[in-house]
Amino acid sequence: MKNTETMMTKQWRPFIHFTPEKNWLNDPNGMVYFNDMYHLFFQYNPTGDKHGNMHWGHAQSTDLVNWQEKDIAIYADPDGLGYVFSGGAVVDVNNTSGLGDGTVPPLVATFTHHSKDEVQVQSLAYSQDGGDTWVEYANNPVIANPGLKDFRDPKVIWDEENSQWVMALAVEHFIYFYISSNLIDWTFASQFGEGYGTHGRVWECPDLFPLTTPCGITKWVLIVSLDPAGPNGGTGTQYFIGEFDGKQFISDHTETRWLDYGPDNYAGVTWDGLQPTSNKRIFIAWMSNWVYANDLPTNPWRGGMTLPRELTLVNSSKGIMLANLPSDDITSLKAEFTLTDANTLPESCAYEVVWKFDKSLGDNSITFFNSEDEKLVISYVAENNEIQLDRTQSGWNEKGFGRVATAPLKMTDENTIECSIIIDQSSVEVFTEKGLTTLTSNIFPKVPYSEFTITRTSQLECFTLINKVTS
Repeated sequence: MKNTETMMTKQWRPFIHFTPEKNWLNDPNGMVYFNDMYHLFFQYNPTGDKHGNMHWGHAQSTDLVNWQEKDIAIYADPDGLGYVFSGGAVVDVNNTSGLGDGTVPPLVATFTHHSKDEVQVQSLAYSQDGGDTWVEYANNPVIANPGLKDFRDPKVIWDEENSQWVMALAVEHFIYFYISSNLIDWTFASQFGEGYGTHGRVWECPDLFPLTTPCGITKWVLIVSLDPAGPNGGTGTQYFIGEFDGKQFISDHTETRWLDYGPDNYAGVTWDGLQPTSNKRIFIAWMSNWVYANDLPTNPWRGGMTLPRELTLVNSSKGIMLANLPSDDITSLKAEFTLTDANTLPESCAYEVVWKFDKSLGDNSITFFNSEDEKLVISYVAENNEIQLDRTQSGWNEKGFGRVATAPLKMTDENTIECSIIIDQSSVEVFTEKGLTTLTSNIFPKVPYSEFTITRTSQLECFTLINKVTS
């Protein structure tokens, strides 16, 4: 009898999503772009496939598709300041920190040290060789704990208008903002959160940055993850759009706005360092949920990332909202796949099905299925004007995994709905309403889905994306 705990699960290794070669992964950390290289750091346990013993793992890519996993970047110090929790990284172009050697700008990472006694403080590390090796700042921590249990996940950005560094920090149910001229000496500026959005047990992994609308209006965006109280149970990520005056963030709205309605999009933040080139904000998130994250059936790895997505501001009937769609690096992979009469799906690749339908005709659905009688159902429910993602019969279904996720459509004046559905071995990501409504979900079918059916007349296109494992 085979030991299911040690069986390799190559059938679930994705083609175009990042996963570590082995062991546990969660939050993306320290994403920074420098010298034509995207750096992805992440919460990593080098000694096991469950959460604990947190270090910063490291991978890098030139195209956001093909990733090379590197050595551990920042090591835990259990007998010192502690384990290395989440944070960010920036290019210190003008060497304001004085941590550079004067030849190239240093990369500076800000992160949380979490001690054995569960005391959380904010620390620095820096790299003088473009991110390959890192040195911890000798006088860590740079922000001591003021006596709070949840005090973590610093994300820093350069505020060009005010010539200062700004840190967003998750503190219990709020976001604290700190400012600095040198990344080392920090001053508390303000806090945000009371009366805004959804408050679960704790807020986590904030990110603050400006974006400009197609009409040329610049707004500030604040992303906040929370656990629990997500839109469909467990974890979730909300966002706020407003103004930042260099000290205080003021949201234009109090209601909750979800970045993604699926169960498996958490702790996402954006790459820094793109400002001199495209000024894009490319986002990536941990594709899991704390309800079952430690029990997912993959081996020898556990945990992966969503597709990289470009965040943009969109003018809608409900005002300015945040959209997220796969980055150009992903969409450039597309090659058209001709569907047969039997709607047979492509084999041995990630693929996209573009499903277009008229919602005025009522309920509609597309069902992906395999030879094991497993199925994934994506539906439009007219009564609620929502998209549903039903994975209750999609394959592995334990530890609270089986669920139906729902996402309300926002653009009520449109009848033609286009859903981009990207399936990659063990994940499905649905993008509709030009990225205003998205759902991200893990799936673990015994064998790949081989065909699909639809319940009403629809327009369908199918594209292959890539046909080789790159992780």
